[in-house]
Amino acid sequence: MSKRPVAPYISGAVGVVLIGLIVLFAFAKPGGGDIARSPLLGQPAPVVQSTSLNGPDFDLARRKGSWVVFNFFNSTCVPCRQEHPFLVQFTKDQAASANPAELYTIVNDDSDNAVTAFFDTNGGTWPIVRDDDGAISVAFGVAKVPETWIIDPDGFVRARIAGALTAGYLTEKLNELKSQYTGTES
Repeated sequence: MSKRPVAPYISGAVGVVLIGLIVLFAFAKPGGGDIARSPLLGQPAPVVQSTSLNGPDFDLARRKGSWVVFNFFNSTCVPCRQEHPFLVQFTKDQAASANPAELYTIVNDDSDNAVTAFFDTNGGTWPIVRDDDGAISVAFGVAKVPETWIIDPDGFVRARIAGALTAGYLTEKLNELKSQYTGTES
């Protein structure tokens, strides 16, 4: 029985896989605020109680009756920095809305000084909630920052947006969810 060399077949298979990945990455849409799956969607939001960097302590249970948006953030995260102007605009849009959503930045693994300096430089006056032990991030299953979550007035998780937001996307998604919530969707 003659032995056939296996190396060329393995090399060929690896080459095909690499070419496939290159093609996949070349045509993939970066970030853009993709809605991501989560077992939390449609479920009551996890309990969130923590201290705030720039205000009173935070308790999500006290926010019932309001639309709540959590944006998980780190001051050294490049996509977080890129989406920040869109969050600033989102808060301006919400201030003019009849039924505004409340935005909260959730910070894990970052220093208070770095976060404060970032917000002082780049704007944003919404509450910043500390996640010192990572419990909030774990409860929401945050894979990596940035990640944005929308919670309805009844306290149910309605959306998980993985990756950096794009201009207007958060307002668009929130309006869509508000329409579904009130039963006025077209």
